[in-house]
Amino acid sequence: MDIKNSEYRFSPLVIGLHWLTVILIIAVYASMELRGLAPKGALRDAMKSLHYLLGLSVLVIVVIRIGVRIQAGVKPAIQPPMPRWQATLADGMHYALYSFMLAMPLLGWLTLSAAGKPIVLFGLPVPSLIGTDVALSRQLKDVHEALATLGYVLIGLHAMAALLHHYVMRDNTVVRMLPGRRP
Repeated sequence: MDIKNSEYRFSPLVIGLHWLTVILIIAVYASMELRGLAPKGALRDAMKSLHYLLGLSVLVIVVIRIGVRIQAGVKPAIQPPMPRWQATLADGMHYALYSFMLAMPLLGWLTLSAAGKPIVLFGLPVPSLIGTDVALSRQLKDVHEALATLGYVLIGLHAMAALLHHYVMRDNTVVRMLPGRRP
């Protein structure tokens, strides 16, 4: 698989990792939002465990994504070019999204570590990052939940900007990231 971006499109690996991240984040949010519908017991506990597994999977994929993006080279140009202020906003949004995608799983991991709860990823125990501290665990959980709400805003703005570029501005912003499209 070619890792390098072309002049017109992101590489298939960059595109695949982007959409895999989207699917994982949807599943992370769904596992927590829908757990409230499950009665207390095994199903609700399974949804929490799934949330932890998916969240740590996002962390792994995002770290891989960052490495691949660095190796993939220059981003394909947006045609027609957008004004500099829009490019600056887009760069800021991408930094915010990557920070969010790294911070959230780490905060969740720290929360579970501070709570003294075992963490398992694909059947393997994950080491605690810090010692048990229940008060700190509650504080970290509050920050994690507040940032989760902010995540809805970031993701929504990102999606709205993509749609605006595609349907109103009619540039190639979205097409560069769609699988199976030709320039």
